[in-house]
Amino acid sequence: RRVLKEKHHGPLADLTGGLYRGYGITLMREIPFAVIQFPLYERAKVWIGDWQGTPATPVQAAACGSVSGGIAAAATTPLDVVKTRLMLGVDRAGVPYKNAVDVLQRVVTQEGSVTLLSGIQPRVMWISIGGFVFFGAYEGFRSLLAPVLG
Repeated sequence: RRVLKEKHHGPLADLTGGLYRGYGITLMREIPFAVIQFPLYERAKVWIGDWQGTPATPVQAAACGSVSGGIAAAATTPLDVVKTRLMLGVDRAGVPYKNAVDVLQRVVTQEGSVTLLSGIQPRVMWISIGGFVFFGAYEGFRSLLAPVLG
């Protein structure tokens, strides 16, 4: 209930309250993440296939997904920090953030640019694990269903 009573700006602000705060910046983080991760994943599978002379196995593809996810996570960590701060709504002193640019400027000037890499280690770790599971399951089921689906 408290989230719905929060104030934010936007076309549906009266209806959604604070429920969708940070939606735009979340998209601005996820799009670059996907643009980095998926091409790296596909290219790594090709490299492995070329190197061994046969297509990558599901486990090898899972490893490709893990590495590509970790690289994408590291590269987009500054966007994740900005997203998180924007979704929190206020800084440590309780001063509200206006937008993503305001968050970025204030973090860099008040805390230093290294703050934009806060949480990089756990983010890379859990996304790498998730990439292994997700892409491994995808490739595993794809190889199981290939004879049936043609």
